[in-house]
Formats: sequence, C-alpha cells, structure tokens
Amino acid sequence: MRKIFKSPVLQFFTAAALAGAATGSSAADTVNDRDLRQQQTSENTMQQHPYIGMWVTDDGRVRHELLPNGRYDEARGNRESAYRGRYDVTGNHIEYWDDTGFTADGDFVDGNTLHHGGMVLRRR
Repeated sequence: MRKIFKSPVLQFFTAAALAGAATGSSAADTVNDRDLRQQQTSENTMQQHPYIGMWVTDDGRVRHELLPNGRYDEARGNRESAYRGRYDVTGNHIEYWDDTGFTADGDFVDGNTLHHGGMVLRRR
C-alpha cells in the first residue's frame, strides 16, 4: 500500500529521497547542496562588499574586522579576537551574530563611519 503525503514539505523530501535512491544521494544531500550553493553565493557577494575591512574607534580600543566570508573578528584593547561571529549588511545596516549567541547591530553613516553600540568606528 502506498502512502500519499499531502504536505508540500513532505512531498519535496519524499521526491528528493526517491530521486536520491536512484542516484545514491539522499534528500539531506540535496538540501545541503542547496544550502552550500547559497552560502557560496553570499560569500562571493560579500567579497565585493564596500564595507569589508577594518573599522576602529578613534582611541584604537575597539577594532572590528569585517571579513569577506561574512564573518567578523572584534578585538578589544589588548584582547585580540575578543568576539567572533557572522554578520550581514543590508543597505547601510549591519547585523552581528556572535558565536556565543550575542546579537548586535549598527549603521554605516557614510563610507567611512560605522555607528555600533554607542561607539563610532572609522575605516582603517
């Protein structure tokens, strides 16, 4: 007896699993491949983003390095890599997701100034 799945999500995974059975892959492989392609596209876009690079407070105490792979590395005083995580820029707004679960955001006021958490950072 054949079961019919009415949920579009179940239909997708069932179809992917059946297709994968013929090729030796699974529905999870199909989803993972799609996620990997999206991540690579995002990374390629970020590599060309104008805000990539080092952003520093005037006193040099806080330093944000926005990496081309969508990750950031923040140093505080003598503490290198005090915070690390991922970021996303939409227009002039940046969202941060620290690896420990902390979130923050900021705004690029012009091409050389970032307002973040009550601080002003400038491009270096």
